[in-house]
Amino acid sequence: MQKTLYYVHDPMCSWCWGFEPTRRRLFSALEGQLRIERLLGGLAPDSDVPMPASMQTMLQQTWQRIQGMIPGTEFNFEFWQKNEPRRSTYPSNRAVIAARLQGPEYDPLMTARIQRAYYLEARNPSNNDTLVELAADIGLDSERFAADLVAVSTEASLIDEIGRARALGINSFPSMAVVTQQDLYPVGLNYLDAQEMLDQIEAIQP
Repeated sequence: MQKTLYYVHDPMCSWCWGFEPTRRRLFSALEGQLRIERLLGGLAPDSDVPMPASMQTMLQQTWQRIQGMIPGTEFNFEFWQKNEPRRSTYPSNRAVIAARLQGPEYDPLMTARIQRAYYLEARNPSNNDTLVELAADIGLDSERFAADLVAVSTEASLIDEIGRARALGINSFPSMAVVTQQDLYPVGLNYLDAQEMLDQIEAIQP
């Protein structure tokens, strides 16, 4: 059995956004060496309730902390003035699944488009109409995407994917783990150095 690297993330997870440049370098270095599977973690369930001011403050502080820890990471803080934030990331998770139905290559493309919209363009990916616009931006059939986004089967796929992530012992994002025939090996994240993670992964025997 070839070893598999599982990457568990959420499109609206700010630490995942900060991790993206290093993750891309790592995945590029691992290309052809092992199977990589992306799993959605489901950070925050559906909610129509406006985000409390205290949580908005906490998240803005998190963005500032990430900027300080990971040089070059950008956030557009206008998001907090231009939108009515909700603690709801499941819509963006379902959007990645709906995009994937039109081709596996759209999984990372949709994730990246959601991240850019949220963190750089101050748009709200908790809203389905925003997600449909983003799907069109990456060349998806927007009518099919809009239907798949709200389909019962898409929600079922998300719940199944979250369950698979939890079965790996993963409850925070981003996270990575390597599964072999013998065991499961959590990968310690380094937000700045892909080589350190590459060394960890390559040292694991299939």
